[in-house]
Amino acid sequence: MKNITIDAKNKKLGRLASKIALILQGKDSPKYEPRLEGDNQVIIKNIDKIEISGKKFKDKVYYHHTTQIGHLKKQTLQQIWEKNGPAEVLRRAVMGMLPKNKLQAKRIKKLVIE
Repeated sequence: MKNITIDAKNKKLGRLASKIALILQGKDSPKYEPRLEGDNQVIIKNIDKIEISGKKFKDKVYYHHTTQIGHLKKQTLQQIWEKNGPAEVLRRAVMGMLPKNKLQAKRIKKLVIE
């Protein structure tokens, strides 16, 4: 297992998340195999200095449904940032960029945010 450290200072959220998702899948490795989870662990530093472009901070909305009728919940990026911090925002962005299969949970555990 290889630890890769990334400094998030002055980096855009989406570009950083796509780079992390690529590394967690193992696509940057010559030993890439789609059925395997990948062997890299990503460590993120200076997460509080990450940049969010445009008006996304107030306009971007995250939805989730509780499976009950009429229970579609929504939160803005700003609300998640204030409640859980920037680490949760980055984790959700990376989670959205990983393939939706049984390896997604294993791969996201290899993301360490300091």
